[in-house]
Amino acid sequence: MANPIIYTGTPGPISGSTPFGFYDTDTQFKADGPKIANYCALKLGYPVLEVELQDTNFYAAFEDAVSIYAEEVYQSKIKDNYLTLEGSKTTTQLNNIVVSPNLANVVNISSTYGAQAGVGGFVNWRTGSLALTQSIQQYDLQAWAITQGMAATDKVVIQRVMYTAPPAQNQYYDPYIGGSLNYQGTVDNFGWGSYSPGVNYMLFPVFYDIQRVQQIEMSNYVRRAHATFEIIGKDLRIMPVPESDGMVLWLQYCFQSDIMSLTGNSPYDGNTDLIANPSLAPYGNITYTQINQPGKQWIREYTAASAMEMLGNVRGKYSQVPVPGAEVTLNGSDLVSRAQAMQTSLREKLRQDLDDMTRKAQLERKQSENQSLNDTLGNIPMQIFVG
Repeated sequence: MANPIIYTGTPGPISGSTPFGFYDTDTQFKADGPKIANYCALKLGYPVLEVELQDTNFYAAFEDAVSIYAEEVYQSKIKDNYLTLEGSKTTTQLNNIVVSPNLANVVNISSTYGAQAGVGGFVNWRTGSLALTQSIQQYDLQAWAITQGMAATDKVVIQRVMYTAPPAQNQYYDPYIGGSLNYQGTVDNFGWGSYSPGVNYMLFPVFYDIQRVQQIEMSNYVRRAHATFEIIGKDLRIMPVPESDGMVLWLQYCFQSDIMSLTGNSPYDGNTDLIANPSLAPYGNITYTQINQPGKQWIREYTAASAMEMLGNVRGKYSQVPVPGAEVTLNGSDLVSRAQAMQTSLREKLRQDLDDMTRKAQLERKQSENQSLNDTLGNIPMQIFVG
């Protein structure tokens, strides 16, 4: 069995020695590489103990730690800003850009609901006419929609039926027009006498007009036959029954395929290169030089933990080393378990730190500070002013 290669304490340059070369051109990364290798070796017991790793192993762990740090930081930013990022262009690098929250996607969501109420949205309503037939009260809207160009496998969604009585305002009658009350002279003095329709004017409260409208509607509903309809499933029922041919009913409608379309029912129809999922958020490799001291300390500790895991795997392969007259058992499994626990702990700590810095956490913290400040100020005696 060949003896494992032992770390010599003189690491070579890191540039060109990492698996991916993500940061090999970064001046600070190149300067820190050999220092990190010696740092990890010393943490693992060198030179008191032999460390069965090479500088390339330490460099791989170093590059991996920087990438993991960037992953945690950027994933936190993506989660904090995803509602703002979704639908924006993927061409703008976001590494060092402050993302300001906006309401674009909230408005888009509300507009989608508004389409059903006819007050917005991205689905175009269609219009069509349905000719009523004498003595026929019920009409198949699905069959009618097929004649309007709808596919037989599709479904029609009726938005509005233009079959209602005239509004009460059209029937409004002002009893004071032409009546015995004459205010024409006063009105003329203010220059209002030439306006139509009334020749006499009296200013009434607005509630008076509202009550008159309600009274007219109730009178028509109780004393007169009124037009109405009901839609059950795909069938439209007209009331009262049409008494002659030739009456035309206007409908506003859309097709279910319009509502369910992922592209047509969207403000992004026809646009490409948009953020459609978190993996498309344009965050690139982090710039190692710009990472602050707490971040670099985390990277150093995570690199040491990764190096410990690699050493444990190596010693697990060479679990027993023969020496003169005996065999030495290495602590490979112990190193692996400790290293994995350290990596998990470091990741959890970083995630907690990042969670504490989210917009929601910061607002909650500020709210708590304001409440504490108000409580403190409330306990300060107020001075009595003597004039």
